[in-house]
Amino acid sequence: MAASWWWSCGAKGVARLLLARRPALDAAVRFPARGGWRCLHGSPELLGTPGIKVLMPALSPTMEEGNIVKWLKKEGEAVSAGDALCEIETDKAVVTMESSDDGVLAKILLQEGSKNVRLGSLIALLVEEGQDWKQVEIPADAGDPSSLAPPAPQLPSAPAAPSVSASPKLEQQPGKLQVRLSPAARHILETHGLDASNLVPSGPRGIFTKEDALKLLQKQKGKPTELKPEVSPAPPQPAAVPSAVQATAVTSAYPRPAIPPISTPGEPAALGTFTEIPASNIRRVIAKRLTESKTTIPHAYAAADCDIGAVLRLRKELAKEQIVMGCEEQILHQEGAGTLQQQMPDVNVTWDGEACRQLHSIDISIAVATERGLITPIIKDVAAKGIKEIAASAKALAKKARDGKLLPEEYQGGSFSISNLGMFGITGFTAVINPPQACILAVGRARTELKVVEDEEGNETLEQQQLMTVTLSSDGRVVDDELASKFLETLKANIENPIRLALC
Repeated sequence: MAASWWWSCGAKGVARLLLARRPALDAAVRFPARGGWRCLHGSPELLGTPGIKVLMPALSPTMEEGNIVKWLKKEGEAVSAGDALCEIETDKAVVTMESSDDGVLAKILLQEGSKNVRLGSLIALLVEEGQDWKQVEIPADAGDPSSLAPPAPQLPSAPAAPSVSASPKLEQQPGKLQVRLSPAARHILETHGLDASNLVPSGPRGIFTKEDALKLLQKQKGKPTELKPEVSPAPPQPAAVPSAVQATAVTSAYPRPAIPPISTPGEPAALGTFTEIPASNIRRVIAKRLTESKTTIPHAYAAADCDIGAVLRLRKELAKEQIVMGCEEQILHQEGAGTLQQQMPDVNVTWDGEACRQLHSIDISIAVATERGLITPIIKDVAAKGIKEIAASAKALAKKARDGKLLPEEYQGGSFSISNLGMFGITGFTAVINPPQACILAVGRARTELKVVEDEEGNETLEQQQLMTVTLSSDGRVVDDELASKFLETLKANIENPIRLALC
């Protein structure tokens, strides 16, 4: 019964097609409305294997796009839920993306090095185990990896008029875009039908200004001008990059220099060129957050000099027990264990835009400089940790930050920040608040100064003391000047007399 149905469905037409091989020339070959060709085309053997979509995830709350650093699985490898698929550079660090499904990695759509991949973009396809992963069906909406990169700019075409040759900067500069016009210049050019491709723009960032349009108009009318494009009757130079003499001649012809050209990769940099360095996701987020902080938070600053003689003596005692501790760890302990938790809890606050939130846990962010930019890993619950544990946590987090291996929970949140540039020889500085936190403490280097000391008999002598400048940047909306001053006064007393913490 099944065989007779298949034959009636059009198997005769399929047989004729396979035998004749040229159905277009054979008028006898006919396919019914639901003939054999449609049955053959609709068979599962000729359709692609349906795939499971792997999308770019949100690996941090502020992440909008990411870069694919490295694929940890190859096409054809089996994948289980929880396995590491690839490494993605977010706006904070390089995070490992885990698979949420079981199956086989069938197709990698975005290769290693793909930049600025938006959230929700399709990056790979999985198939179920046992299916033919080589025949995975690529969705029609899957973006071509090459389409994510900005299109290569085209060089402007040479002008048809032979009277004035194009400037070497416009002809030979690689990646030069079409001339950008100011509104006034566009009106003049369109009114008089002028062509601006044979004149070097003099405006900032390569904009063709109104003055440039008037010069071109005067030139077309035959009026002499003092400032005109360079006429080059000599044959063009074969070099791809304009020489220093050419660049100087073109630049000196205008009162405002044009935008400097980008240097050609693989060739010696010419005079006046520059090399463009792409900004990483972390660098862009840092720029955005710093701008937001300085423009939306009313910063207030207060500084104090602390005598760290007691801290240095404590370091020597701990060194005998093989405990290496820096001044920053001691400040973390003094600040977290005593100043913030017990004596000044009003400073351990954040601002959410509408209200102040006083936090009960002392989670201190420490600023760590990395090759990709500044990042602030967090030491959780500092008040419950000893100096030795704080020192070990700070060292481990700093290493993970420099290696780009921080987990999201290790750098998200925090109630107070510390930035230490004293290790680089900086005496004192002011730091930018890390929103939504309300305060950040800038720690300078230890320095030796002489101090006049008067004994019981009234005799004055000079003694050396070790001073360190700490500067508090506070959000004036939640921490006023009086509260900031009291905080520094309390912190200074705790650092100079560590025994005070035992009395709290």
